[in-house]
Amino acid sequence: MTSELLRFSTAGSVDDGKSTLIGRLLYDSKSIFEDQYEAVKTASERRGEEGVNLALLTDGLKAEREQGITIDVAYRYFATPRRKFIIADTPGHIQYTRNMVTGASTANVALILVDARNGVIEQTRRHSIISSLLQIPHLVICINKMDLVDYKQEVYETIKEDFERFASKLDVHDISFIPISALKGDNVVERSANMPWYEGSTLLYYLENVHIGSDHNFIDTRFPVQYVVRPYNDDYHDYRGYAGRVAGGVMKKGDRVMLLPSGFTSTIAKIDTADGEIEEAFPPMSVTLLLNDDLDLSRGDMIVRENNHPEVTQDLDLMVCWFNDKPLQQRGKYAIQHTTQNVRCLVKDIQYKMDVNTLHRNLEDKSVGMNDIARITIRTTKPLFVDAYRKNRITGSVILIDEGTNETVGAGMVIG
Repeated sequence: MTSELLRFSTAGSVDDGKSTLIGRLLYDSKSIFEDQYEAVKTASERRGEEGVNLALLTDGLKAEREQGITIDVAYRYFATPRRKFIIADTPGHIQYTRNMVTGASTANVALILVDARNGVIEQTRRHSIISSLLQIPHLVICINKMDLVDYKQEVYETIKEDFERFASKLDVHDISFIPISALKGDNVVERSANMPWYEGSTLLYYLENVHIGSDHNFIDTRFPVQYVVRPYNDDYHDYRGYAGRVAGGVMKKGDRVMLLPSGFTSTIAKIDTADGEIEEAFPPMSVTLLLNDDLDLSRGDMIVRENNHPEVTQDLDLMVCWFNDKPLQQRGKYAIQHTTQNVRCLVKDIQYKMDVNTLHRNLEDKSVGMNDIARITIRTTKPLFVDAYRKNRITGSVILIDEGTNETVGAGMVIG
């Protein structure tokens, strides 16, 4: 039995203690080596700091260490007996919105840090809006630095009420609140004796036990074909498999399926994996499907159910986060990657720009620069098989690429 993988992103404004929290999780869950701890201890002493600065475990870039801030997305890996974890440590500054979007786009859980002394501030709201936009299923508000407000319950309750009032406008369904002190370790891995009034779980317990099984869409079958497998081997001369990653639904041997774009139907003869044949496949498994009929399928095609298919369209409405110095061009042409398809597109219309601090739609200013989020309409050179992003984060997302430089210039979410 392999343990389940949970991806979570962390966000907070400068000095909210994000790096300290991650350092504390790694240290208290015994996920760092003794020599790493010793190196951090030495560095802390050299800087004249009291105690061991666990933030130094995570601020990997020299520029980050010098400025004391997180600039790029840093991925950390750790495991407990219950689960494996990937942490996307994302920057909090508005000029790094694109980095936050990148780091959080695949997360099951978003941890948003709030400084107990400052409460809900503009950056808290912006991080929450982006998490809601990215449809991260679970949100945890870590009210940090409780040690600096004497572990007072009323401070925690006030911040919780403030946040809940604001969050009622967001599309977020599962929000938890945990009062912590990353520096002292209260409620991170061990329960805090300083906050007997808090009856919820510690942060690690939450991360180990939050139910993520239903974060994937297991209803709508979606299988984008990545590669056609034709072994050059006499023993397998009639083997023709379609390899890819299940993006939605559950597929079993004998199931009737439909192929897009052709519309032909067939049944699943066999489901192969690197470890041999299996009876059923579901997200996010990588498998090879064999069909009972000899039909022509290639990369970019999709296997779906007869009576349940995505929208087949060339006109898409997108919320796009712009990544590039060069602004998004109205009538501009870009390459687009959607699941396993590469096509080209034209930007037909920039409808509005969103203020990521207030959710306000700016209909006048259509200039979309780096880190801006906007709603646009595009037309593609050939049909794509899409779902709304809120229904399926894989078939509902695209990336825009500058054809001249091959740089990723934007990430888009399909609005349904």
